[in-house]
Amino acid sequence: MSSYQFTRRRLLVVSGAATTAGLLGFRTSAALATAGPQSYTASWSSVDQHPPAPEWFQDAKFGIYYHWGVYSVPAYASEWYPRNMYNNGSNENNHHKSVYGDPSVWPYHNFINGARDKAGNFVQFAPKLTSAGGNWDPTAWAQLFADAGARFAGPVAEHHDGFSMWNSTVNEWNSVAKGPKLDLLRLHADAIRAKGMKLWVSLHTAYNFTGYFQWVPAQSDNSLKKLYGQLGATAEQQLWYDKLREVIDGYQPDIIYHDFNLSQISEAQRLNFLSYYYNKAVSWNKDVLTTYKDGFNNRGEVYDYERGGPAGIQTPYWLTDDSVSSSSWCYTVGIGYYSSISLLHALIDRVSKGGNMVLNIAPMADGTIPSGQQTILRDIGNWLRPFGEAIYSTRAWSAFGEGPTQMGGGSFQTPRAGTNRDIRFTRSKDNTILYAIVLGWPGSALTITTLGSNQINLTSLASVQLLDNASGSYTNLPTRSQDGSGLHITMPSSNAPFSALAYVVKLTFSGQIPALGSGPTPTGYVRIANATTGLVLDSGGNVSSGSVVKQWNWDGSTNLQWQLVDAGGGYYRIVNRTNGMVIDSWGNAANGANAQQAAWNGGNNQQWRLNSTGNGRYQIINRGTGTALDGMGSTAAGATCGMWAPNTNTNNLWTITAV
Repeated sequence: MSSYQFTRRRLLVVSGAATTAGLLGFRTSAALATAGPQSYTASWSSVDQHPPAPEWFQDAKFGIYYHWGVYSVPAYASEWYPRNMYNNGSNENNHHKSVYGDPSVWPYHNFINGARDKAGNFVQFAPKLTSAGGNWDPTAWAQLFADAGARFAGPVAEHHDGFSMWNSTVNEWNSVAKGPKLDLLRLHADAIRAKGMKLWVSLHTAYNFTGYFQWVPAQSDNSLKKLYGQLGATAEQQLWYDKLREVIDGYQPDIIYHDFNLSQISEAQRLNFLSYYYNKAVSWNKDVLTTYKDGFNNRGEVYDYERGGPAGIQTPYWLTDDSVSSSSWCYTVGIGYYSSISLLHALIDRVSKGGNMVLNIAPMADGTIPSGQQTILRDIGNWLRPFGEAIYSTRAWSAFGEGPTQMGGGSFQTPRAGTNRDIRFTRSKDNTILYAIVLGWPGSALTITTLGSNQINLTSLASVQLLDNASGSYTNLPTRSQDGSGLHITMPSSNAPFSALAYVVKLTFSGQIPALGSGPTPTGYVRIANATTGLVLDSGGNVSSGSVVKQWNWDGSTNLQWQLVDAGGGYYRIVNRTNGMVIDSWGNAANGANAQQAAWNGGNNQQWRLNSTGNGRYQIINRGTGTALDGMGSTAAGATCGMWAPNTNTNNLWTITAV
């Protein structure tokens, strides 16, 4: 339950009166499914109260959408063909001249209205249903998406090219009036909902009139001005809003996805859209969401990373849209694909970091989904069927995972397959089950370093199981041990007992999953190594009080060994083995201040707490200043150790290993 839902229901119980609840701005019907205010106005203060990511969306994890439209007909280069065919000298322009003719005499709208190419072939975006003798079967598409494990799906209902795939009254360039003579969005929506999935509608309309058709000559016909984004800013922005209203009123989408350039839409129209959509959702009595790359904010909407995601766990909840192909979002002749394993591992990684993934496919213009794309979807679905309990309805844990393979780090990051040393974590919503998803068979023994005895107390661990390749079937893994290097689990065999794109170990606790950092701190001497450089803290030997703490390559010297001595209240003094002095912040709270040494005096400046960030790493935070030990990014032996405000940069993170 979201915090908004809890707040509304709690207030209703306390007040016991619908009038009181109404004054507080929340709906009072016991049957209400939605969270958030009762109504919205076109202001940020109002729409920012909309809960951005409904619980159903956080549970869903995986969706499918598709770039399928007029631009699929030339099947050349990418979905930006309509733009680049007008750019003289570009590959698309040269191809267009060769196959169809000069754009001045064979314009883009010929693909909509229908015309003959230079070879005499009639070309048009006009897919036919299988029931009418064609190749498009929206029910078969929806079944494929359901088989792939998608919980939401839907089309790009309008791309930058300005062609509306629904029965529009505000845009005559639509799929009912022209081309297919079908309400494609209605057929998509009905088929998808019939399979139990939520409806996604993707709209890329903002760029239509803010740059996409920059090379198209000025049109004299008002209808062509509309198609090519030449009506002028005021009229175009009104059309942008009117199209959205049509989609909302006619199809009640659960998700409206926006591509970039929303920031070029007037603030008033953006707010008109948000308030209209959210008010409609109230009347429908369901939770909806809308996404953004720019122009909105994450107080009421969900941020989308194109082809990427964050390097670590991120809140609020987020989304990434990725594609089966690196070369194009729409079908092109010779299109290539990512591997199934890389896309599945990308999904697992994104879920572990608190996000959802929607995967784009690229059907052919006639409605055929190429076999290579179908294989990818079925591979993902074949994994999700037995192992989906580690994905669906889970939440990110305190640490996203461990292992050598870096995934994410922003937009436009290539999906990468992990290794058998890469693990990603998810947890059950009630926080009693921890899933360790291993991105390859680990062999006869699995070590999870994040679950070391110095990081987590596992006394409440009730069972460890391997999920089998049949849903709801498990193999018990009773042999396990824990030490400072991790949790060691004996696996059934050195070779995988079945073939899978990833393997799931289920750790069930008798109560809540213990917090990271709950394990005992080593009582003996330790080396404290920086996560960026691997250099360890160095006292410099028998030095005077006030000497700066340095960093050095580990060589076993007692200068590099420290003891964490309990100082009470969750704090420690960090004592050097050579000189017996402790690390002292010296009371300087400025970023970049030196960490120094002094004889123990019990002051707050000499007390430190360990804040686990997962993956065996800690911030070491001073009680007196609130700043943390920082390697300062220096890779040179002998570099000083500084202080910095706690952050997730690896300069600020340390590993602690017994010696």
